[in-house]
Amino acid sequence: MILPGSTLGLLGGGQLGRMFTQAARRMGYRVAVLDPDPDSPAGRCADEHLCAPYDDPQALNRIATTCAAVTTEFENLPATALDQLASERRVQPSAQALRLTQERISEKQFIRDTGLPTADYAVVRTETDLHAALDAVGLPAILKRAAFGYDGKGQARIESPDQALAAFRAWGEVPCVLETRLTLDREISVVLARGDDGASTLFPVAENQHVNGILHLSIAPARIADGLADQARDMALRLAEALDYCGVMAVEFFIDRSGRLLVNEIAPRPHNSGHYTLDACVTSQFEQQVRALCGLPLGSARQLTPVVMVNLLGDLWAKGPAWDAVLCQPNARLHLYGKQQARPGRKMGHFCVLNDDLEAALSEATAIHAALSGEPVPGSRAQSSRPS
Repeated sequence: MILPGSTLGLLGGGQLGRMFTQAARRMGYRVAVLDPDPDSPAGRCADEHLCAPYDDPQALNRIATTCAAVTTEFENLPATALDQLASERRVQPSAQALRLTQERISEKQFIRDTGLPTADYAVVRTETDLHAALDAVGLPAILKRAAFGYDGKGQARIESPDQALAAFRAWGEVPCVLETRLTLDREISVVLARGDDGASTLFPVAENQHVNGILHLSIAPARIADGLADQARDMALRLAEALDYCGVMAVEFFIDRSGRLLVNEIAPRPHNSGHYTLDACVTSQFEQQVRALCGLPLGSARQLTPVVMVNLLGDLWAKGPAWDAVLCQPNARLHLYGKQQARPGRKMGHFCVLNDDLEAALSEATAIHAALSGEPVPGSRAQSSRPS
């Protein structure tokens, strides 16, 4: 076991890295962050920030010589950097897990090879492939870049062959997948932690709602039948075992109108939909990441209270968020990520609303989010301080 007092290395310095760093430092570890952004959220609260590219030899050597173990914040990293570090230090997740999940074609094939269902899709590498894919998958569909897509980026809703061709050419004809557009009942996700010894803990299933391809809110526990929740958890664990995964990972699922459960994608890291664990579970997903990395026993994933988590995007900063709308609510917990520049669609923070009544939590969370734009929370003493 790697015990407190040791230094942990982190590749990636965004909000996920910031929350990992905060969990690690609370537990008594030092953290060294490698991230090229001089003002990265994680770098600003770490013990050391190496401001350099992820494949910088000197920075990687510094991580290897000073850190007892290394983890990652997101999957769009050069896997070769993990290979280099793994020759000298414990690295989780593995470079192989990163390679498989950072590219949609290999990821979807892995899911299918594990015996689990996905939405119908076809691989597109050329314009000829695209025409064949349209015939095989049909319309409407979604065209997705195979690499470097997240939060709705690198995805196009396709209604016609001309639309598909235009999107493919606009992206420089990079490899893609064309996926059938499902009629969904809802989307859910499972966050789990798995140790070297195969011991696993799974957090309650979250129900997720997206706006413009970006997660807007998560409801936990998900409002689905117990049997379906158990099935999702079993499928997520099956994928983790097939990967021989160590660390925290998330699996996103679609539930279509017929009740079928389909795997959407795998995230080899803590997940936005798991942020509720910071306030509503015995152990957060970020503490689990520390524990798995350090070879410690995993903590309890038991949920203490129903919760709704709402993302705060940079759009709210156009006029300045009315913070009293959330800070004056006794059941709400605010988390800001320390980002200095707000942009539309950029995740700047989140808040959670805790309530024994899940529907009441959802209603309050919805009202608070609306009030952050200047409207008072119904039934609350809190009023916006923003000038009219």
